[in-house]
Amino acid sequence: MSNAIRIHSFPLSGHAHRAVLFANLAGINHDVIDVDLAGGEHKREPFLSLNPAGQVPVLEDGDVVVSDSNAILVYLARKYAPSYLPTDPAREAEVQKFLTLAAGEIAFGPAAARLINVFNAPLDKDFTHATAAKVLTKLDAHLEGREWLVGDAPTIADVAIYSYSAHAPEGDVSLEPYANLRRLLANIEALDGFVPMPRTAAGLNAA
Repeated sequence: MSNAIRIHSFPLSGHAHRAVLFANLAGINHDVIDVDLAGGEHKREPFLSLNPAGQVPVLEDGDVVVSDSNAILVYLARKYAPSYLPTDPAREAEVQKFLTLAAGEIAFGPAAARLINVFNAPLDKDFTHATAAKVLTKLDAHLEGREWLVGDAPTIADVAIYSYSAHAPEGDVSLEPYANLRRLLANIEALDGFVPMPRTAAGLNAA
């Protein structure tokens, strides 16, 4: 029987991708179990016993079950890859700030804009684009003169913001105005173990 952790995932979910991406970057032995979202597998047993919210990703590590993508990043970093989560209180607080950003403005901005185009989500496109412009401008300004979001090495903060920022063009959100952010995305993509999320021919990527 495999001793690998198990990550229940969906290939086109940026939340799931950040968990799978981090496991790969950190060299953590893991198996990816794709969940049939279109078939409703996430809304029935046995999946609901793992996560009653019916959402991916879900991590299984022996008897430990963790849902929520950012919680999974923290768990994996603490247990298997401590270099990705600083122990200095000020640096750790900085990392937490970007995890909150990923769960808030990135989720409601570029991630939601992508949901409209890729999954026909009934969301307010103008609101998602305004939120995307705000958060991407904030990230780009923070990255002026920096290679990484926190400190001088990659952390789970960089992993948390990567997937939906990199795939923002699928929601008709251009990355052209954000040179510093594009540099960060390239830095992440150059790391050993990087695995991309499948691209969808939608929005600015439709051509």
